[in-house]
Amino acid sequence: MTSVLASAKRLVVKVGSSLVTNDGAGLDHQAIDAWAAQIAALTAMGKEVVLVSSGAVAEGMQRLGWKKRPHALHELQAAAAVGQMGLVQVYETSFRRHSLHTAQVLLTHDDMASRKRYLNARSTLRTLLDLKVIAIINENDTVATDEIRFGDNDTLGALVANLIEADALVIMTDQAGLYSADPRKDPGASLVSEGRAGDLKLEAMAGGAGSHLGRGGMLTKILAAKRAARSGAHTVIASGREADVLIRLSQGEAIGTQLLAGSVKTAARKQWLADHLQVRGRLSLDEGAAEALRLGGKSLLPIGVTAVSGDFGRGEVVACVDGKGQEIARGLANYDADETRKIMRRPSTEIEAILGYIDEPELIHRDNLVLQ
Repeated sequence: MTSVLASAKRLVVKVGSSLVTNDGAGLDHQAIDAWAAQIAALTAMGKEVVLVSSGAVAEGMQRLGWKKRPHALHELQAAAAVGQMGLVQVYETSFRRHSLHTAQVLLTHDDMASRKRYLNARSTLRTLLDLKVIAIINENDTVATDEIRFGDNDTLGALVANLIEADALVIMTDQAGLYSADPRKDPGASLVSEGRAGDLKLEAMAGGAGSHLGRGGMLTKILAAKRAARSGAHTVIASGREADVLIRLSQGEAIGTQLLAGSVKTAARKQWLADHLQVRGRLSLDEGAAEALRLGGKSLLPIGVTAVSGDFGRGEVVACVDGKGQEIARGLANYDADETRKIMRRPSTEIEAILGYIDEPELIHRDNLVLQ
């Protein structure tokens, strides 16, 4: 088996808190120097690399003398603000030794939720790649209001892979890869060397929460691989403690677990919809409407909606769920929540009579809808 990184040109590399800090004792300058040296080697090989790095909150905790990760949002935000200073300083110094410029890019939910800001972020990152600048990406924890995280930086890494249409997502962790069971509890657990991104068996196999510093577990990495695969990116999950792991992977050595994407890429607009983390509402569908979406590639008509929840506006993303409450699709609503409640269970021919106007006969057009 040959590593998918051998043929990948554009990479997103994600390193977790435990790899860039001394397990909470502040930033590990030697480790960060090593990451910079490896990424410099990859750029010399002609590869384009974007780095998603955790560590800001952990560094802030160390600087503030906090032993335990706080739960209060304002304390997390304060720790992130303090720690981000140290994190970017160390990266800048390390990459300068290799004559590489760096750029700090902080992203939030809103940057991914707004189509305009999403496209602006994509253009900026692509320009940085063209300029051979190493973008160092983290969540903008200091201003996040809907939780301190996207879910974790694994998810952020997958979204960035989608954003720049990377060939591969590399998730560096403190584990050797995905195991058949939790190796910390089951000595008989075996390493899964290769699988298919999105395989439900892998999700069932993955464990739960990670360390007290980071917020991700193996399951988040499996789900990140599934998300990255939507834009055709393969995922490698490997130990960041392996010597020169990025270089060896890029030379074709099989290390850790690689999860292969399918051959079909999701169109950019639908990919954005699929990865939209903040849906504004929820539409419950009857069996016929759910079947039409799943199998027929149809638009969603008001008559197929049985219930509406949330307070969404026209053009905002809503989730579509079947009778079991399972999300089957999401898309851009042509009518706001109040209007949708008025026209649900009614044929499209009655929209104008009910609302006094008709924008579109569909509640969600199939061009603005993607199956989950």
